[in-house]
Amino acid sequence: MTYCVAMSLDAGMIFASDSRTNAGVDHIARFSKMRVFARDKDRVVVTLSSGNLSVTQNAINILEQQARSGESDVNIWTAKSMYEVARLLGDALREVRARDGPYMLQNNIDASANFIVGGQVQGEQSRLFEVYSEGNFIEATPDTCYFQIGESKYGKPVIDRVVHRGTTLLDATKCVIVSFDSTMRSNISVGLPIDLLVYETGSLQVALQRRIQEFDPYFQLIHHQWGEGLRRVFAQLPDPDWL
Repeated sequence: MTYCVAMSLDAGMIFASDSRTNAGVDHIARFSKMRVFARDKDRVVVTLSSGNLSVTQNAINILEQQARSGESDVNIWTAKSMYEVARLLGDALREVRARDGPYMLQNNIDASANFIVGGQVQGEQSRLFEVYSEGNFIEATPDTCYFQIGESKYGKPVIDRVVHRGTTLLDATKCVIVSFDSTMRSNISVGLPIDLLVYETGSLQVALQRRIQEFDPYFQLIHHQWGEGLRRVFAQLPDPDWL
């Protein structure tokens, strides 16, 4: 399992994903779920993935192969809009599932996979999409400015309470870290390291890309202060008067 979250704000975009694919007492595997396609002053495109790892890796490989071969007029580097990028990714996902899905089904292997893809292409505003396993997709709006895929339920409440379109990139980044900490606290299938990317609207270049490891000082600070803060606020809540 995994957890990925991306936010589309007035100030820019935040992308984050964990790196755990399997969890158990004797086996933990780590693979990056983030892929970045960036060319300064032209485009920044970021994908996050969850689900069957072979399906998501093959879908991304199709995008890269299309760009290298030049056989298609529209590829990840020539697309004129983020809508076209989302469509390319959806088509690639359909292609992989159509090719490999029946064989996986024969062995009771789940071939489902999901993507978040977002960024900005020169000439249009930044945009964020969630691509479903069937290849169709939806776009973030001012009312719903973030997407989660994977093990999302534990990290959702804090985002719902804090994040809106006008949230600063600094506060949104802090909220993302808390969201991951809350998820990892309740689900062993999500774990460090966390891949984090920050993009500023209109810059057409990556503002920050960082891998947060287990002993990252800031992550440890947030982990301890958030837990202590929750316990402190809980202790201050009034007792129910019906008891």
